[in-house]
Amino acid sequence: MSQTGPLTAVVPDSAAGRRLDQVLADLFPEHSRSRLAGWIKSGDVLVDDKPARPRDPVLGGETVTMIVTLEVQTHAVAEDIPLEVLYEDAHLLVLDKPAGLVVHPGAGNPGGTLMNALLHHDPRLELLPRAGIVHRLDKDTSGVMVVARTLEAHTALVAQLSARDVHRQYLAVVVGALVSGGTVDAPIDRHPRDRLKMGVREDGKPAVTHYRLRERFRAHTALECRLETGRTHQIRVHMAHLKHPIVGDPLYGGALKLPKGASEALVAALRGFKRQALHAQVLEFEHPVTGELVRCEAPVPPDLRALLQALREDTAAHLEVERSRR
Repeated sequence: MSQTGPLTAVVPDSAAGRRLDQVLADLFPEHSRSRLAGWIKSGDVLVDDKPARPRDPVLGGETVTMIVTLEVQTHAVAEDIPLEVLYEDAHLLVLDKPAGLVVHPGAGNPGGTLMNALLHHDPRLELLPRAGIVHRLDKDTSGVMVVARTLEAHTALVAQLSARDVHRQYLAVVVGALVSGGTVDAPIDRHPRDRLKMGVREDGKPAVTHYRLRERFRAHTALECRLETGRTHQIRVHMAHLKHPIVGDPLYGGALKLPKGASEALVAALRGFKRQALHAQVLEFEHPVTGELVRCEAPVPPDLRALLQALREDTAAHLEVERSRR
């Protein structure tokens, strides 16, 4: 499947002296700069019916004709997998991804992914890079994600993410009773020995996570984490770097640690929590077309609610015991 058609626009007089590729980016914001440059170089962009080069200056008043050819960008099979939609319009989708759902097909996961589900929900997404997925969540991290449905939305959302203008707030349950919030500013890159893991490295890419206390328990803490950057496994790596790994994290959590005198219910809850206790709770961004603020919140999933309740009951029980001894 492909979509082809001409687009025309008149170069405004105010653009006089600017490069053609820069002006096209303003005239056709739904297309990325790299895609526009490719069309200019392939001769699919005409200025007053004549071929042009990306660096050519414009005078103002010229008529630009662009032959747009959109080829299939995403080669994956559509699958009827249920989606929990939090917000939807002609330009984007906001979803609540369940834990256990892989975002992209890959080695070991050729199907059954979010991408397969999206292509069933909207077959036109095959014309967008990665079926419109502009950011990802780990397989066992639950929560809110935004997906573009048009090229204009895709280009704008990628730009917002790159500019760190998207508010991404997570709920995490970590090992240890923290006494205050803070910020982790520690670069992240691939682990030097274990290729499945990421790690804090001096030569890594900048990574910043802000965190604050939501709820304290005897030997655990519920945190609100806000991403300033979006590196792979960022919150998981940063919490482990602080020596407060996320509960249930199979890569960075280490051996299971049970609080002294933990109730049977809490022991069962901690032993039975088989994924990282991390949930993308809030996503806030500027709508790529209307400019309005979009804020979506994904409810805390049942398994994480049960874990928090077990931690609360254990903490309350031990406080009651301490009071009775006074």
